[in-house]
Amino acid sequence: MRLKKTQANGQAAVKRQKNVFLRMLDQWDLQILIIPGILLTFVFSYLPIYGIIMGFQEYKLGDFPGFSQWVGFKYFIELFTADAFWKVMRNTLAISVMKMFISFPLPILFAVMLNELTWEPLKKTVQTVSYLPHFISWVVGATLMFDFLAVDGGAVNEALMAIGIIKEPIGFFMKGEYFWAIVICTDIWKELGWNSIIFISAITSISQDMYEAADIDGATRLQKMWYITIQSIMPTIILMFIFQVGGLLNANFDQIMQLTKQMTNAMLRDYADVLDTYIYRMGISLNRFSYGTAGGLFKSVVNFALLMLANKIADVVGETALF
Repeated sequence: MRLKKTQANGQAAVKRQKNVFLRMLDQWDLQILIIPGILLTFVFSYLPIYGIIMGFQEYKLGDFPGFSQWVGFKYFIELFTADAFWKVMRNTLAISVMKMFISFPLPILFAVMLNELTWEPLKKTVQTVSYLPHFISWVVGATLMFDFLAVDGGAVNEALMAIGIIKEPIGFFMKGEYFWAIVICTDIWKELGWNSIIFISAITSISQDMYEAADIDGATRLQKMWYITIQSIMPTIILMFIFQVGGLLNANFDQIMQLTKQMTNAMLRDYADVLDTYIYRMGISLNRFSYGTAGGLFKSVVNFALLMLANKIADVVGETALF
């Protein structure tokens, strides 16, 4: 009798737990708080999905999406056969891969090194200073770079000539060969501190008992950094790496547009023109909206496929996956 009563109570508890709407009603005050976020996501992320159909139509400004002449895969074929497309893909992948293998690990290393600082005032000062460039817009950031890297009176050229590395100033923004390095260095300067926040947060959750046990066992500082700090935040690193892979075809549109002066610097175009700037130039500037939509859809599909692949690999090897 008691067993039956226990089973009945368990089944009733399961039913109560499965009733999502009743739980939402009980938490009505909390549900109201997320309504603005839901509306924002719906209006700016889900509603525009309908516009994808423009990539398969001969859309003209003023047409309602979905009622233009149907052309099928015409613009996708035109995109893949364009002479500039493969150069654009080369630049996009080169910049993104370099950011993945250079810009991505540095915030992790910075967070680990910051954790090793024992003097709290210095630690907080370094942390605060590293965050500041993130809040500078790329308009201001690019202007600073133009001044620092200027041929006449630029701080970098003056310093290099003063220590005898070069005899004549280098035109950093006059040769495309330097552009990829400029993009990576400016990205590190601007986002290093900000990107380290999530890793610093993960490090603070590590139990101090583990470090104390390691001290008793005679572990060195490097061993504690590797076997405790880095290994403990590895799930966070894997998750962030999955997101990084999922955005492989994103090469920071704002950064490149400002460093090339809205792509008006013809000397940099062969190395600076990425998929985002190409889509913007062809789709918006030249009013080829269907062509631009086809390029945007291609980028989204590839990014989504890479995200799913990276997540699957992480799941197979036993690491933390998104789902």
